Amino acid sequence: MLKNFINLTLASALICGSAFAQTNSDRQDSTIAEVDGHRITVSDLERQRPAALFQAQNAYYEAERKAVDEFVDEYLLTRAAQKEGVTVAQLLERHVIHQLPADPPEEALKVYYEGIDTDQPYAAVRDKILDHVRQRRLAKAKSAYMLSLREQAKVSIHMAPPRAQLALNDTPVRGRLDAPVVLVEYADYECPYCQKIQPALDKLEKEYAGRIAFAYKDMPLPMHHNAQKAAEATHCAAAQGKFWEYHDALAATKQLDVASLKEQARELKLDGDSFDRCLDNGEQSGTVAHEVAEAQLLGLQGTPSLFVNGRFYSGVLSYEQLRAIVEQELASSSALARNIENK
Repeated sequence: MLKNFINLTLASALICGSAFAQTNSDRQDSTIAEVDGHRITVSDLERQRPAALFQAQNAYYEAERKAVDEFVDEYLLTRAAQKEGVTVAQLLERHVIHQLPADPPEEALKVYYEGIDTDQPYAAVRDKILDHVRQRRLAKAKSAYMLSLREQAKVSIHMAPPRAQLALNDTPVRGRLDAPVVLVEYADYECPYCQKIQPALDKLEKEYAGRIAFAYKDMPLPMHHNAQKAAEATHCAAAQGKFWEYHDALAATKQLDVASLKEQARELKLDGDSFDRCLDNGEQSGTVAHEVAEAQLLGLQGTPSLFVNGRFYSGVLSYEQLRAIVEQELASSSALARNIENK
C-alpha cells in the first residue's frame, strides 16, 4: 500500500512538474508591458534586469524546498512505521517521546527563570517555563531522529537554488577569481552582526586557502552614522593599493570616526594628504553609491548579506554553517568538472 501511495504521489509530482515547466515557459513569453506597440516580456525583464526578481525567486525556492523536505520526512516516517508495524504516532512515541529525559529539577527551573526578562513571580510562569523546555527538547529529539532516518537512506534533493549574477569587475577580491568558491559579502563596517561574523569568515579563508575567494561590497545602513565614511575610506585606501589592509584594520579596531579613519591610513603608511583629500571631498562616494544601488536591486534588507557562488544567505551564520555551504559548493563544482570531462 505504501509503495502504491509513493508511486501515485511521485506520478502526481511529475505531472505537476511538467505542467509547471509548460506554464513557466509560457510565462517567459507573456507580455508584461507594451511601449508604442512594442511587447516587453518576462524574459526581456529577466535578461536586462536579472537581479530585479531575485528575492521573489529565492522566496519561492525556499518555500518549495521546505515543502519538499517536509514531504521527504513524512515519507521516511511512514516507511519506518511500516517496517516496525506501528503507526507514525506510535513510532514517534517509541523513538522520540519515550527517549526524552525527565523534567529538570525545580532548582534548574528557577535558574532559568532568573535569566528571563519578566516582572511576574516564579510561581506564575513556572508552568510556562517547563512547557517551553519540554517543547524544545521534543523538537531537538525529533530533529535528531529525522536526521538518523535520513542518514540511513539515500536522500538527494534535485532542486537548483536561484543564483544571483554579481559583477566583480571593480570589486576588491581576495583570492583567485577562478576559485571553485567565490563568496561575496555585502556589509556595513558599523554593523554589529557583520563584526560578529568576521571571525568565522577569517577562519574559513585560512582553512580553504586557494579554493575560495572573498569579495567585499559596501552596504552602509542609514542608522549607522560612521558607516558611509568608513566605506569611502576603504576605497580611498584602495586607490593607493591597500584596500584589504585597510579593510582588515577597520574590522580589527572598529574605530570609524573620521579622525580615526585618517589615523589608521597613516598607520598603514598611506599618503596621508592624498587620503585626507579623498575622504574629505567624497571622491569615492560614487563607488559606494553604486554598490548600494546593486544591493537595492537585489532586494537586500540588511547586513551581512552573503552570496556563495551566487547563492544568497542572510544574517550571522556560524562557522559550521559556512563550512557546510562551502563543502557543498566544492562538491558541486567537482561533480560538474567530472561531468564536463566525461562528455
